[in-house]
Amino acid sequence: MRTKQIKRPAAAQKPRVNVVTLGCSKNIHDSEVLMGQLRGNDMPVVHEASNIQADDIVVINTCGFIDNAKQESIDTILQYSALKAEGKVGKVIVTGCLSERYKPELQTEIPNVDAYFGTNDLQALLGTLGADYKRELVGERMLTTPSHFAYFKIAEGCNRPCSFCAIPLMRGKHVSKSMESLVNEAQYLAKNGTKELILIAQDLTYYGLDLYGKRNLADLLRRLSDVEGIEWIRLQYAYPSGFPTDVLDVMKERANICNYLDMPLQHISDNMLRSMRRGITKQKTLDLIHSIRDRVPDIALRTTLICGYPGETEQDFEELKQWVAATRFDRLGCFTYSHEEKTHAYSLIDDIPETEKAARVEQIMEIQQGISYDINQTRVGNTYKVLVDKIEGEYFVGRTEYDSPEVDNEVLIPVADQYLTPGRFVQVHVDRAEDFDLYGTIVK
Repeated sequence: MRTKQIKRPAAAQKPRVNVVTLGCSKNIHDSEVLMGQLRGNDMPVVHEASNIQADDIVVINTCGFIDNAKQESIDTILQYSALKAEGKVGKVIVTGCLSERYKPELQTEIPNVDAYFGTNDLQALLGTLGADYKRELVGERMLTTPSHFAYFKIAEGCNRPCSFCAIPLMRGKHVSKSMESLVNEAQYLAKNGTKELILIAQDLTYYGLDLYGKRNLADLLRRLSDVEGIEWIRLQYAYPSGFPTDVLDVMKERANICNYLDMPLQHISDNMLRSMRRGITKQKTLDLIHSIRDRVPDIALRTTLICGYPGETEQDFEELKQWVAATRFDRLGCFTYSHEEKTHAYSLIDDIPETEKAARVEQIMEIQQGISYDINQTRVGNTYKVLVDKIEGEYFVGRTEYDSPEVDNEVLIPVADQYLTPGRFVQVHVDRAEDFDLYGTIVK
């Protein structure tokens, strides 16, 4: 006699978590950590899915840095809040910098959101999603970038007193990650196909002071450089004041550390630097740039500047223009000043009209466009190691060691009859150049 089989009810399918990321590379990193934890809890998780589902839990990782970024975050929250009201998504949860900075106001203005979390509330956020924080998953992430490169956050927060910056309000004081945990994370990424680590923090150069009692970025670079499979290590967000020059020695020693340095300088006028509370003078800035280029002659220097800071006179701006033209940065970005609540500069009068701020930015970028064109012309006829990022139309699109993703130059290689997969390194002969693009052919 057969025993009758009793069918057990199938376990309820967990709702999918759709993570939406706004803002900088640090937010990308944080979203990837959250998604890695969710995957470790066997929860369905996607990043910015286009096929929205009615039972989706949407987690919006917001930016609260400057006006434009704040507005984009608010618009995104309102968009998904409306979808929830229409029954097209299940829940909406907001996290990140905007939520950290304006949680009470957001709760009042957009009450349809199910929960708000700040930048350091990962465990609480996971609990709300029905997941446990798993310490064994520390260092493991679900990459949203192409798998061959990863943003690699070595510290959180910032101790700098810059007058215009709200980062310490949203991210807190500087906290370094231990070398051991970072090496483990690098090894995990390398085993999963990552070839380029892009080191990020609010201030890379402060690394180690809180843990080891000294600036320890150079030692960290040596440890990461030894990780098998990592072919490029790139430095972004290096603060100029107190810059640890031993980093340059490591850059020269190790072939897999890119000759690239992103150092936001913001301005050159002593009047502006003093008011911005940058802790450095014009002369010390000039000396630092000279020292960096002297010790690593092949280095690509990237910087960012602010135009229209309170009290910026025509003379200050003229000094900035002349300095940009004379210094000839390899890469440069420029932004209009944003008057941010609770920052030191908020007590100053935001006295420069937005149209004038924008006009000054345009003038700086026109100067830089000519510099970039001239520098790119010197690349023509040379051969460079290029990392292929993607395929766009008739071109493979990649980068040299002198370029970071999204913000810098690209190398375009005709598809023709060749086939390359993203993540592959190739030698490319540069045939021609434009302002921000190089065109080349593969050297076989």
